Amino acid sequence: MATKEDILEQIAEEYLIHKGYFVQHNIKFLPRKDHPDFVKRQDSNHSDLDVLGYNPNLQGPERVYAVSCKSWQSGFRPSSEIDAIEQNKTVRGREAWKSFRELCKPKWSEAFIQAVKDATGTDEFTHVLAITRVIGQKSTWEEYESFQRAIGGNPLKILTFGEMVSEIKSNLGTTLAATEVGRLIQLFRAAEIETK
Repeated sequence: MATKEDILEQIAEEYLIHKGYFVQHNIKFLPRKDHPDFVKRQDSNHSDLDVLGYNPNLQGPERVYAVSCKSWQSGFRPSSEIDAIEQNKTVRGREAWKSFRELCKPKWSEAFIQAVKDATGTDEFTHVLAITRVIGQKSTWEEYESFQRAIGGNPLKILTFGEMVSEIKSNLGTTLAATEVGRLIQLFRAAEIETK
């Protein structure tokens, strides 16, 4: 089993498994070298798609979930993040757009869409932002037209840690769960520790 960078990625993976998705994680992508805007010094480091889910029983963009995880402890503020991107501000020590390169720069958008297509056979998907918690309106992010255009008109969705854990928890019975995250949630339940 490949090592996952943080618990939010593990929760996103578990959430998708419980919803019937086959899952891959840490899929590398990079702008193509012959792209007119490719700059070797800036574009030679891979980005990665944190979690990719494919559910053969679904149709349309729900069949594929392309998940980017942001486990920022202070939460996620859609309006502030969009403003920082639009104003080209530096946030968390780097230009704001770099945290969302596939939504902000065409060469990265193209590479992201191609990575999804290479892995799943389709360029129809839902771009999911998995976060610790949302502060503000999800719709500000999910309906932002520039981002939708960047990913080929595909929908955007925000999922919070709490929503994912609640969904996982509601699908767990008393039979020993098959994954570490499932077992951990079962132990919280058995110990009567509240997880929402």
